[in-house]
Amino acid sequence: MTETANRAAPGAARQEYAHRIPFGEAVRVWARIAALSFGGPAGQIAVMHRILVDEKRWIGEHRFLHALNYCMLLPGPEAQQLAVYIGWLLHRTAGGLVAGTLFVLPGFLSILGLSYIYAAFGNVTVVEGLFFGLKAAVLAVVIHAVFRIGARALKNRLMIGIAAAAFVAIFFFRVPFPLIILTAGIFGYVGGRSGSPLFRIGGGHKAGSGPVLKDEDSLLGEETPAHARPNLSWSVRVSAAFLALWLLPLMLLTAFLGTDNIFTQIGLFFSQMAVVTFGGAYAVLAYVAQEAVQHYGWLKPGEMLDGLGMAETTPGPLIMVVQFVGFMGAYRDPGSLNPMAAATLAAILTTWVTFVPCFLWIFLGAPFIERLRNNAALTGAMSAITAAVVGVILNLAVWFGLHTLFAEVVTWRLGWFALDVPDPSSLVLPSLVLTAAAAIAIFRFQASIIATLLACAVAGLVWTVGANALI
Repeated sequence: MTETANRAAPGAARQEYAHRIPFGEAVRVWARIAALSFGGPAGQIAVMHRILVDEKRWIGEHRFLHALNYCMLLPGPEAQQLAVYIGWLLHRTAGGLVAGTLFVLPGFLSILGLSYIYAAFGNVTVVEGLFFGLKAAVLAVVIHAVFRIGARALKNRLMIGIAAAAFVAIFFFRVPFPLIILTAGIFGYVGGRSGSPLFRIGGGHKAGSGPVLKDEDSLLGEETPAHARPNLSWSVRVSAAFLALWLLPLMLLTAFLGTDNIFTQIGLFFSQMAVVTFGGAYAVLAYVAQEAVQHYGWLKPGEMLDGLGMAETTPGPLIMVVQFVGFMGAYRDPGSLNPMAAATLAAILTTWVTFVPCFLWIFLGAPFIERLRNNAALTGAMSAITAAVVGVILNLAVWFGLHTLFAEVVTWRLGWFALDVPDPSSLVLPSLVLTAAAAIAIFRFQASIIATLLACAVAGLVWTVGANALI
C-alpha cells in the first residue's frame, strides 16, 4: 500500500527524498524517542523537539509547530499523532506507521507486564503499598495539570466561564463528556467566525529556547513533499484501509459474540473514546472512570488511579491507561477463557481500537487540514474546547481526590442533580500527607513527575508494610 498510495510524478520522488535521511536511521530514532517518552504529552513533545529539531535538524521549528497545531485539532493523543505526522512527512506512509507504532509499543508492553503483576498479586502487601503511594502522587499530578493547562487556556473571563460551565455540567449534572466538548466546539466556532478577539487564543506547547532552526535550514527543507499534498485518490484508499482495520473487528465481535459480551463492549466503548478524546488523556479519563467504574463495573474507583499511576511511570501516551481498564474488565469477566488470556486479548483490543483511528486522522486529514491554517473559526472552536477541557480535568481531580483521600463517598441525587459527598470520618490521613508532599514537590520545588511518583510509591510501601507489621 505504501508505494501505490503515495505514487507521484516521476520527478517527485527525487524531491521527497532530497533530505537524504535513511529510513533505517529514522526507525532507530523513533525507537529512541519512544523509549524516552515519559512525563505526559508536554514531556513527549519536548523529547521529539529536542531530537528531531535541535539534534538531528531533520525538520524546522515552524514546520514542527505547524504539525503540532494540526494534531491538536484532532481527537486522540497529540504526541503520538505528531510522531505519525512527522514520520509520514519524512518517509511517506511507512514512516508514519513505524513512528506511530513505535511510540505506543514500549508503553503497551510495560503496562501489560504491570497489569499481569497487578492482577496476580494486587492484594500482596508490597504491591498494595506501592500503589497506595502512587495514588496520592497521581492526584497531585492531575491537580498540577489543571493549573498548567488552565494557565495556557484561560486568558480571559469568557474562557474562564466556559471552563466553569463545563465543570458544573459534568460534576453536578453528569453531562456526558462528548456532549460538553461538542457544545464548546460549536460555541467557539460561532464566536471565532464572528471575529471576536476573545476567541483568538493561541495554544500549544513550548518548544524550548535557544536558536530557532529555520525550515529552509533543516534537512527536510521548506518545500512541501509531493506526497504531502492533497490527493483525493490516495485519501480514499487510505481511509478505506484504516476504516476496515478499525471497524471490521468490531463488526465481527458484534456478529459472533453479541452486544452483551465483554469484548464487544470494550471494543465499542473505546472506539467511541477514540473520536471524542479532545484535550488529552486527563480530559477523557473522568468519563472513562465514570463509565468503567459506575456503569460497566470493570474497575473499582481506586483501581483507576492505579492504572493512571502505571501510565504515568511508563513511556508512551497517558491514554494507555485504557489498556489497563480493558485488561481488568476482561480479567473479571473472562467467559469461557482463562482470565489472563482474556485480559491479554482485551488489552490488545483496547489498544487497537484506541490507536488505529489516530493513523486514520493523520493519513486522511493532514494533506487537507493544512488549508485550514489561520482559520479564525477553527481557532475559536479549539480555544473553547481547550477551556472546557480545563473544567473537565478539574472534575477529574475532584473525583480522584474524593476517592483517594476518603474511604467512603456517597452520592446525593435530586432529579438530574448529583453530588458526591465524602464521609469526613473516613479520611485517610496518610494519603492526605503523601498528596500534600507530592504537591509541594511538584509546585514548589518543580520536581520531575517520575521522581515524585517513585518517591511516593516508596513512601506508600514503607507505610503499608509498617502498618501491617503493627496489626
